[in-house]
Amino acid sequence: MESTKPSFNKSMSLLDATMLVAGSMIGSGIFIVSADIARNTGSVGWMMLIWVICGFMTLTAALTYGELSAMFPKAGGQYVYLREAYNPLVSFVFGWTFFAVIQTATIAAVGVAFAKFTAYLFPFLDEDVYLFVLGDYRVSSAQVLSIAVIVVLTSINSRGINSGKLVQTTLTLVKIVSLLLLILFGFIAFKYEVWNSNWLAADIWSLRRFHVDGTFEDYSTFGAFGAISAALVGALFSSDSWHSSSSVAGEIKNPQRNIGLSLALGTTIVTIIYILTNLMYTCVLDLHQMVNAPKDRVAMSAAQEIFGPFGITIIAVMIMISTFGCNNGIILSGARVYYSMAKDGLFFKKVGGLNKNAVPAYALWLQCLVASLWCLSGKYGDLLDMITCVVVVFYVLAVAGVIRLRYTQPHLPRPYKAFGYPFLPIMYMLMGTAFIVLMLIYKPNYTVPGILIALAGVPIFYVVNKKRNHHV
Repeated sequence: MESTKPSFNKSMSLLDATMLVAGSMIGSGIFIVSADIARNTGSVGWMMLIWVICGFMTLTAALTYGELSAMFPKAGGQYVYLREAYNPLVSFVFGWTFFAVIQTATIAAVGVAFAKFTAYLFPFLDEDVYLFVLGDYRVSSAQVLSIAVIVVLTSINSRGINSGKLVQTTLTLVKIVSLLLLILFGFIAFKYEVWNSNWLAADIWSLRRFHVDGTFEDYSTFGAFGAISAALVGALFSSDSWHSSSSVAGEIKNPQRNIGLSLALGTTIVTIIYILTNLMYTCVLDLHQMVNAPKDRVAMSAAQEIFGPFGITIIAVMIMISTFGCNNGIILSGARVYYSMAKDGLFFKKVGGLNKNAVPAYALWLQCLVASLWCLSGKYGDLLDMITCVVVVFYVLAVAGVIRLRYTQPHLPRPYKAFGYPFLPIMYMLMGTAFIVLMLIYKPNYTVPGILIALAGVPIFYVVNKKRNHHV
């Protein structure tokens, strides 16, 4: 009797995979984090350099991941790479952290960002409008809207890969065009006096703390390294989820070629857009305006300079489209990681199944549940700061895995070999490790809890693995 068990539908083209990468990266960060970067660096020269460093790291990691994606074109992406390069413990700790915080809290935060900017058009949806109050615990209309968005996107993705990819490709193309138009109009609204104050100042490469009252504070030598790492947090978070296409390998046409290519193309597109966007900010806003942007919304301040009062509405709509599309990509790709864990017997068995539409529906809805709980917790913002360091730890491990596999499994087919090997992978490992160490030294309150959440996966692995072996 022929099996009717559903299997993944390979319907994603190179364009779809590239838009998944770019769309998962572009959320609300590029519209906001430059304010904090400007405060930490105190000059436009260093602010731009931070974005260049971030772009270099992201592109280098993506080009290196291309080798892994061509070797192991399977659903699960980074989870699979860590398992093959190291062992099931390392991959499980990644998968656990990914499920517990990295992906689910990110979905919550992006959902709440969507709600916050929707409130510009519909004030009754603001985060200060409370629908439920019990003592100190409050639930705002923004939190409820964010959960509704997550449920809607999960429902769309549970109907099949074609539904998810249509939303993703369409919205990503819209937001790329919108950002390019914003950049264009920003350059057209070029203000010579602002540009000169930013770029012709004698202290353009001075690294210092810029306080909101307009005063500067010089760093010690060690403090300067801490400031660079603190500034990188926002940039790296804005560029995260660049590996999304690797998670849906089972649904991409010609995955050995198209995953690596989509990673390279998607990260290149976003890196160029991010650098141009920040350059545009320096055309219309001086450093003091960036640092003092209301609620750090630099893009809104820039849009007001470019379009007048109507600029706020333009940016609000852009961020709504951007965050909606970003969440769709994160939701779509994240579920495939839990699916792969379940297939290895390290997660709930039902999560390893596909529904009639050939997508991991149980994984999607379980992810939806946890992300919704993060929305209700109100702690998603804090957790994102905590996990940035952990995310880079797993990226460094995966990049190091490319070098490890060259020695441990030299005969494995490598349809694509990492660009710039071994120089670029080693550069990434050094930069990533330096970032991790500096964050642990200078921001222990943010980084140590993230490391502890990841390490909690170690005893959980042994409990789960013992049960799995018992049932074998």
